[in-house]
Amino acid sequence: MALPYPYVQEIPTRWHDNDVYGHVNNVDYYAFFDTVINTYLIRAGGLDILQGAAIGVCAESHCTFRAALAFPETVRAGLRVAELRTRSVRYEIGLYGERSEGEPAATGWFVHVFVDRDTRRPVEIPPGVRAALERLIVAPA
Repeated sequence: MALPYPYVQEIPTRWHDNDVYGHVNNVDYYAFFDTVINTYLIRAGGLDILQGAAIGVCAESHCTFRAALAFPETVRAGLRVAELRTRSVRYEIGLYGERSEGEPAATGWFVHVFVDRDTRRPVEIPPGVRAALERLIVAPA
């Protein structure tokens, strides 16, 4: 099944992701968001999370839960860029379970603001990261 996202990453759930109700706990959906975003930034954009001068910090996030995910499913996380500015980016994410039948288990958005590692003051998005983000821009629906 093709997803409406230019970047898709598979993320296996773990045993401890399930809560007492037998499904992945809501906090883990945000961890899936973080995982797909940061994997892409590191691999495609060359973001140096350990020593780079600029880092991305979350300024806003939102998740709409549509269906339960459960261990041992593998989540397909789709990522696209809805808005790219000089110092910030707004991502849109879709999480799809193995039983999704084309519908996302969750959708959401996440805003990164890039800041200086030491001062935490906003800075321009590093060129390599910006180039990678530009490849994920989608036209508004």
